[in-house]
Amino acid sequence: MFFMVNVDELRKKFTESLQNAADSRDIEALRVEYLGKKGSVTELLKGMKDLAGEEKKEFGQQVNILKNEIAEAVSRKVTEMQQAAVKREIESMPEFDLTAPPTLDRGSYHPITLVQRECEEVFRSMGFTVEDYAEIVTDYECFESLNIPKHHPARDMQDTYYLTNGQLLKSQTSAAQNAIYKKYRKALVEEGKPIKAVFPGRCFRNETTDACHENTFFQMEGVMVDKDISISNLIFFMKTMLSEVFKKDIRVRLRPGFFPFVEPGFELDISCLICGGEGCPSCKHSGWLELCPCGMIHPEVLKAGGIDPEEYTGFAFGLGMTRLAMMKYGIADIRDLNSGDLRRLSQFTQDC
Repeated sequence: MFFMVNVDELRKKFTESLQNAADSRDIEALRVEYLGKKGSVTELLKGMKDLAGEEKKEFGQQVNILKNEIAEAVSRKVTEMQQAAVKREIESMPEFDLTAPPTLDRGSYHPITLVQRECEEVFRSMGFTVEDYAEIVTDYECFESLNIPKHHPARDMQDTYYLTNGQLLKSQTSAAQNAIYKKYRKALVEEGKPIKAVFPGRCFRNETTDACHENTFFQMEGVMVDKDISISNLIFFMKTMLSEVFKKDIRVRLRPGFFPFVEPGFELDISCLICGGEGCPSCKHSGWLELCPCGMIHPEVLKAGGIDPEEYTGFAFGLGMTRLAMMKYGIADIRDLNSGDLRRLSQFTQDC
């Protein structure tokens, strides 16, 4: 039948053209030429109007078979070309001596990573567990469970990044406190094991940046809950951590501070190590750097975590790891830590 001749001729023509295709552009041109809206296969179908019923049905089937054959052939050819290209690239690579010593720069750890790991080891040595927590949290986790109800003025202390679904980028590592209390309260109540945990993480605030403020920074939250916990326990752990990180005695001061989730609340400051306490942009020319907001956990926060504040007390702190890294490595401007400038960062870090 005449239409079978047309199909066979088109199949033969396509096969020859495919064999002569040199690259992926030729393959794509062939695909369009045969399978496009104005392609050869589409043109074949226009002859169906002159055929009788049975011939029209058979003709349509043959054209569909041809169409599928062309599509599969194009796909195979593309795969073959890609595999051939990979093979050529591998064969063109120079010989590699596995016994040769490494000569490439392997990179180095970021100063904040080093400080975080050091702090984690210090707290582990004192019986704390190290927890991880999400960067995107709910309003309840970040505020309501921390004794900061909706529309409370205390929320103005933090310029928060809210998402369209009502969640937010956590503005403080304290957002994990509620989950930590609920995770360990059974062991606290039934087994008498104190809750001792630190949870480092990245925080976000829509703040104006300067030498000591960034919109993205790192904190390490820490909590301890048990019977008869007092401020003296908090001071002991803070001094121990600082002496281990700096390997020397550091001048500190504890002054009153307001945070809705602790009562009483304090600001733990250290003498600025950039200027030696004389005053500089890093410490706002005060000679002191706010390093660790802390205090005794507010009873309402313990209640939200399912812990009876009449029976248990605890302390919480939010150690500023970004500022700690600044003091440890003598980095005068906090913005250098997020700059990605390897010339600046590599001088403070250790090889991987």
